[in-house]
Amino acid sequence: IGGSGCGKSTLLRHLVGLHTPTKGKVKFLGRSFTEAGASERREMLKTFGLLYQGGALWTSLTIRENVALPLEEYTSLTAREIQEIATLKLAQVGLRGFEDYYPVEISGGMRKRAGLARALALDPAIVFFDEPSAGLDPINSRKLDELVKHIRDTFGTTIMVVSHELASIFDLA
Repeated sequence: IGGSGCGKSTLLRHLVGLHTPTKGKVKFLGRSFTEAGASERREMLKTFGLLYQGGALWTSLTIRENVALPLEEYTSLTAREIQEIATLKLAQVGLRGFEDYYPVEISGGMRKRAGLARALALDPAIVFFDEPSAGLDPINSRKLDELVKHIRDTFGTTIMVVSHELASIFDLA
């Protein structure tokens, strides 16, 4: 938690491997992520998901296709299995019926939930959230917090949130 520009998102980018720390190590479940070889690191990447601040959805893909990306990259599932899982993940975040919409066709809150569905695609042990409430009105921010708590409690997923929103942090904690 901290104010704008204090390094919250930078820390998160180091934790998920987008930046390499100049000192120290990042470990997941007792294994060093920073010292892992390429194949071990690839395996470790499957254990966590990331919801980017802006959702980071590919605009040329439907939201189902966006959710399917990690499944295509990290599994050997059939195309039909991938589509079924992507549809299920979208339903879990309240987007049943919107699978074939493009990101530009849905609201900001829905884009966040689609990004969350993608972060959950591989059933990760840990999900990282970068300013999950950023850009949302208070009602949608609260709904997203409730959804995050539901996922945490229902699936036993560990969540790590960086935010400056005190009310959200205290509610999630």
